[in-house]
Amino acid sequence: MKKPVHKFIWVWNFDQEEAWLNEMAAKGFCLVSVGFGRYLFEESEPGEYQICMQFLEHSPTHPESEKYIEFLKSTGVEWVDSFARWGYFRKKSADDPFELFSDRKSRVQYLTRVIRFILILIAANLVIGLNNLVSAFHHQSWINFLGFLNLAIAVVGLFGTYRIYKKRKRIEQEGQLFE
Repeated sequence: MKKPVHKFIWVWNFDQEEAWLNEMAAKGFCLVSVGFGRYLFEESEPGEYQICMQFLEHSPTHPESEKYIEFLKSTGVEWVDSFARWGYFRKKSADDPFELFSDRKSRVQYLTRVIRFILILIAANLVIGLNNLVSAFHHQSWINFLGFLNLAIAVVGLFGTYRIYKKRKRIEQEGQLFE
């Protein structure tokens, strides 16, 4: 039996999203599909799977991503689905602990990729928001609301980017301690 769940999670809370997906798997609901704010689970043995997410360097259909996904499959990892450039993977819990990053350097590079992606979204929202506000000023229309909405999304995105930046800094500093 499949169970749809609708839940909105900010892009910078990917660690919390992954933890929630693993909580669902521990309860016997394994992820099978992902969409915008929509997750589809199917019943499985409680704790049968571990879930990992990764922000891919390219789209999932890009040859480099396809090669990476095939490599992961060769290690026993199953491709579940993707949303934008986020890849969702699962692995049987009976196997070794499921980690996609082997060292601090790869984790820092990963967080840098996520930060860059969010900064692009912030820049787009700033440009669109300012454009909508200027248009609304000249035409006195409802576009004014959209302009403020885009600017609000950009501000919230800056907050999220700062959180990821702090996490990346902490990982870098931990690495320096152990060198």
